[in-house]
Parts: sequence; structure tokens; C-alpha cells
Amino acid sequence: MSKDPLLQPYQLKHLTLKNRIMTTSHEPAYPVDGMPKERYRAYHEERAKAGVALAMTAGSAAVSKDSPPVFNNILAYKDEVVPWIRDLTDSCHEHGCAVMIQLTHLGRRTAWNKGDWLPSVSSSKHREPAHRAFPKLIEDWDIERIIGDFADAAERMQAGGMDGIELQVYGHLLDQFWSPLTNDLSGPYGADTLENRLRFPMDVLDAIRKRVGEDFIVGFRYTADEAQKGGITEEEGIEISKRLAATNKLDFLNVIRGRIHTDPAMTDIIPVQGMANAPHLDFAGRVKAATGMPTFHAAKIPDVATARHAVQAGLLDMVGMTRAHMADPHIVRKISEGREHDIRPCVGATYCLDRIYQAGEALCIHNAATGRELTMPHEIAVARQKRRVVVIGAGPAGLEAARVAAMRGHEVIVFELQPDPGGQIRLIAQTPRRREMMAIIDWRMAQCAAHDVVFRFNTWAEVNDIIELNPDAVIVATGGLPNTELFETGTDAKHIITAWDLISGDIKPANSVLIYDESGDHAALQAAELAAAAGSKVEIMTPDRTFAPEVMAMNLVPYMRALQDKDVTFTVTRRLLGVEQAGNRLNALIGTDYSDHVDTKEYDQVVVNYGTLPLDDLYFDLKPFSTNLGAVDYDALIDGAPQKALRNPDGLFQLFRIGDAVSARNIHAAIYDALRLVKDI
Repeated sequence: MSKDPLLQPYQLKHLTLKNRIMTTSHEPAYPVDGMPKERYRAYHEERAKAGVALAMTAGSAAVSKDSPPVFNNILAYKDEVVPWIRDLTDSCHEHGCAVMIQLTHLGRRTAWNKGDWLPSVSSSKHREPAHRAFPKLIEDWDIERIIGDFADAAERMQAGGMDGIELQVYGHLLDQFWSPLTNDLSGPYGADTLENRLRFPMDVLDAIRKRVGEDFIVGFRYTADEAQKGGITEEEGIEISKRLAATNKLDFLNVIRGRIHTDPAMTDIIPVQGMANAPHLDFAGRVKAATGMPTFHAAKIPDVATARHAVQAGLLDMVGMTRAHMADPHIVRKISEGREHDIRPCVGATYCLDRIYQAGEALCIHNAATGRELTMPHEIAVARQKRRVVVIGAGPAGLEAARVAAMRGHEVIVFELQPDPGGQIRLIAQTPRRREMMAIIDWRMAQCAAHDVVFRFNTWAEVNDIIELNPDAVIVATGGLPNTELFETGTDAKHIITAWDLISGDIKPANSVLIYDESGDHAALQAAELAAAAGSKVEIMTPDRTFAPEVMAMNLVPYMRALQDKDVTFTVTRRLLGVEQAGNRLNALIGTDYSDHVDTKEYDQVVVNYGTLPLDDLYFDLKPFSTNLGAVDYDALIDGAPQKALRNPDGLFQLFRIGDAVSARNIHAAIYDALRLVKDI
């Protein structure tokens, strides 16, 4: 038996967990009609078969009709959920993985104009900033009804074969009662005493226990320190933890620190890249020491070393590595096989969470198979016949294509114009707190090295260079260059610079800087942060009604924190129409899509962020020599099937272009292009 602390079994009540690694509750937004169907099952089964000991599903499953999901959660209040839960649990149990589910009533953390259009309810009369619904102050009949809903939902989960449940007690209804910041009630559930504030969660726990019995595992995932003035302090949180332990009705504590009512608060609970790893680990250890209870915890524990320390030092009994398992579902298997160096790293981009908070589905920024387990492989199968694959470009798209082709067993040659790999990620990493993004490149370079990929850096690839290699497939991943032509009007490029110019350091920021952003992605904010830190007066302007929509909520927080005390203004619904020289300054002609209004403002520097245009000359030069003439069968692409288009029988090779060489998109799109095209070559 391994002596690795992470691989030791853990006894939770009657349940033996085979190791100390779990995925904590999270909602990837994969349900269909509120049910965890095939895609949901496949996602958790992939991690189960790779060795995860406990999958805590949902984040969270809704127990009541007046708790409508805001990002496609499981509907635990419907009887039809039971067979789908059974399919999910059975598939994970087959691999020795325990399965639980998180149940909740969202309270004010939802919207009234979803689901059945019922008013939200809460112990607070104030809306939650993140979800904006003004709640009805909860009544006695609501409390009675919701207690019953929790018990009903727990019984359904038990009928579905779950090993247990946890109740969500941070930011949702149960916590809204016990936090002094969100309890405006009087009487037995009022804010005047801790006992009264705890009464509703305890009543829910009692009702669940009566319904499911003593053997079914029940825990709380809860905040034991709200880290905000007027809220639950660490001292009170420890007292709450002791009271929970003293009930003898809970089987584990899953500890959180902070609040989730705003984007900044959420980001402190679930840190993004550039923030400290495991910031609340020692606090969770103090809860465990004070209560003696089985203690779980997760908050940016992305690496095996930190997880191992958490168990070895006695801080935790089970370590949550949720985002890490979105990046690589096979962490446990690789640990047990002595292949920790092969683990695809979580880079903290939090593309996964930010997408669901914008009504998308959770996807990993650099593992395109996550959430697509039904069509995309996490492990690449070796091809029946070895081929020669040439890749042009060593950015994220090109390196993923090279990695996948090499793992297929092919001979792979990569051309790259620059002296180093990385493409646009090298620009991203110029911002110190985003340097973790380079792990996307470093991991792929290590994988390519292990599979004997040949790199030709400082090389401008031309048609003859490629044809002379006699390839079977050519992948053009040449990326793009910044577009400086303004929408509808065009502009004189000599008067403007691009966001790349500032980020790279090729041009220094001037005193007064306009950053005109039509892309809404990171580059504009990176440039703004750099200019503001240099002392520039910065205006960020967009023609849209909101700024930086592609950056999304949690990733926006570090930028805003960096800019709040600087001379930075944000201007929306204004369109840059042109730029003219005015002595040693620039006149920007500014209009709007909403009227004919036009005015002029002076700046020392005008920076444009308007996506990229493909570097596609080589692709078009190669098209006549290819068997498919560059064509892609979209039906096969979507289904995850091989590309078999034959438009030129005399062609020499298959030809595909991917990533920004096609059009300006993002890192995930580039990597997904590469995986789904190359996995069958």
C-alpha cells in the first residue's frame, strides 16, 4: 500500500473513501431540463474512473420551486430526478467512487423572472447585489414549506442511491438566516441571538434526519467566517462549528471563509490566478482542531504538493481539488502511477466559473475534453498507422495540435517564426498576476518533448519547405495580428497603436491615453492597468453598453482592484470614428450608435483593441496542394468523427487551419480546434 498521505483511505461513518481527494460541489451547468442526464453522468464518471474518492455533485440542486436556478442547476424538487440520480451514482460507484449531492434553497440569490416566476424569499429585505432580486421577507408558512422541501429532496437523493448530501450554508437561504448581515427577522428566527439565527438551518437538519434516518450521511458546507464587518467573525464561526458538532446529527463539515454576494467577495472565496493558493487552508484546519469533526475544504488547491500538505499536517481529512480536476480528471491515477509531472495544471483562469455566471456551461480554458466526454477524449488513442504531421505555429493551438498528433504516435514537426513558443500567451503573461497562463505552454512543451516532437524555431515556413517534408497532414496555427481598422470608417494606422504595443513594452504609455476597446477581452484591461500603473490618465471606451464582457465577473475583479485608486474612467456607448494629428497631440472623433451625436476629445495616445486578423497567407498558398482544399466537414467536427473530405484526389496532404489563423476567438477555441481535428489523424 502506498505511503502517500493523499492515497490513504478515510472512514466517514460507515463509508470507506479510498483516498483523500474529492471534487467539491459545483454546477457545470450541464443538466437538460433540470436533470443530470448523459453529459452530466459522463463528466463525473470520467473523474470517478480515474480515482477520485468522492464526487460531490451539483452546486447546488434546488429543493423548492421558488428557488429557480440561475445557471441550469439540478431540480431536486422533481420526482423525475430520481432515476437520473440513480444513473449518475451507479456509474460512479462502479469505479469505487462515493457520490453525494449538495442541496439548497437559494433564498435571495436568484431571480424572480425565472422558472415559475415566483417571488424570491429571504430572511433579508435587501437584494443580493450579484443577482439583483428584491426578496419577499419570509413568512412562517414559507419556513414550514421549505423545511418540508429540504426533507423531500433529501429523500429523493437517498432513493437515487446517493451516499449522502451536504447542505449549502453560505450565501444561500440557510446562511442568510444565520448571518447577522442578512437577517431582518424578529421572533424565534430573528437576529437577536445566535441560537435564533441558527434555528432554521437546525430545523432543516432535524427534518432531514427524521426522513432519511441515522445511517445516511449528512454534512454542511458553510461559512465559518464571513470576513466582513458586522458579519460572522472567526470567533463566532468556531462557536457555530462547535454547535454543529454537538448536534450529533452531522457527519462532516465542509468549511468556507468569506461571502459570495458580490463578484469581489466571490473571488476572495474562490481565488483566481495571481491570488494566493490555499488562502483559507489554515483556517479550515483551526475548525477541524476545534471540533474534531471530519473536515473538508476547497479553495484554490491546484497542486498535489499543497493537497498532500493539507492531509499530512492534519488540517483536512478530505481535500477538494475541483478546478484542478476540470483541467485534468486523471490526477489521482497519475499520482498513484508516479506521474505527477504529467498532470495538466490548473492555471487559475477560472474560465469555468465565469462562463456559468454568464449563463454558459463550465469549460476548462485548456482542456477542451472537459464537459465533452461524450465526444472528446481525455486520453489520446494511438493511431493504427504512423503519419507525418507538420504544424505551423507554436502558440496554444499549434502546441495542442502537436501534442495530440505526437500522442497518436505520429512524427511531428513544428515551425515557429519566433525564438520561443507561446504566441499570444507570452503577451498575456507580461501582466505578473497572469504568469500562471504560461503553464498552458510549458505543459504542452513538456508533453511534446516526451513524444519527440521536432521544433524549428526562428523559421519562416514557406510552401516548398512544407512540401519537401512530404507530410500527410498540415496544421496551420499561425494566429493573427491586431486589427487596426475601425468599424465602418477605417482609420490612419500611423496615429494609433494597439494594446499589444503597450503590453509588450514596445511602446511606453503617454500622459493621457484613450484605450478604445471593441473586443471586450483581457488585452484592453491589461493595457489600461499597465498605463495607469505608469501614472497615465486613462480612459477606457467601448461602443457597447458594458465594458470587457469577455473578461467576465471573477476575472474582472483583479483589474478593478488594480484600477480603483488610479486616474481611470470608463466610457460606454461611445464609438471611435477617427483620429487626427493635432500638433503633438491627437484628436479623437467620437460618436455613438444611439444617435448622430459626435464630439472631439484630445489625448496624447490612442490605443485600439479590436481583435486580430488571421495570418493566413501560407494557408491559402497551401490549399491547392491539399486533398481537402482546406475544407472541414462540420457535421463530423461536431460529432467528434474523423475528417474524410476529398475535394482534390491529386492532393498531397490534409490541410487544416485552427485558432486565430481562422478568426479572432480565444485560447479555449484554439485548443478545441486542435483537439477535435487532430485526434483522428
